[in-house]
Amino acid sequence: MSGTSHIWRPSSARVVSIGGFVPVPRGVSVPVPAVLAWPAKDPADVLDYQFDVSAALVGNASDAIASVAAVVTPAGGLAVDSTAVDGAVAVLWLSGGVAGTVYTVQIDVTTVSGRTVSRSVLLPVVALNVQAQATSALTTGDGQVVSDESGNPILLGS
Repeated sequence: MSGTSHIWRPSSARVVSIGGFVPVPRGVSVPVPAVLAWPAKDPADVLDYQFDVSAALVGNASDAIASVAAVVTPAGGLAVDSTAVDGAVAVLWLSGGVAGTVYTVQIDVTTVSGRTVSRSVLLPVVALNVQAQATSALTTGDGQVVSDESGNPILLGS
């Protein structure tokens, strides 16, 4: 392999962006911002999740994230393996978690200019692995999974 280089880029499938930094005229009520949430992950997944604070930096082209801190609640299960910064985007690598739990990831960002942005992002952990769902498949007396004509397991009703 000569001259080939690969550059890692965070996935755009798992991005949350903050809002609420648009000027509002006097007398106009400000709507409550939507709850920030990433798409569900499987406990076995180790994935990158992005937190975009560019809305807080509009008009300040020279400002960027200087540091990122993240705390997960409830404690135990979901882990912040590492963090990285790409301009106005914080990237968190998250692993683990207990299926059926919705975790809150509290992210604190400090910028080069001294701004701080702190938000909570929800991350549901769900058993998405097909093997984890195999226990609900119809089986024969000797433990063989019963499948349809296409080879798909026949699942028991819940």
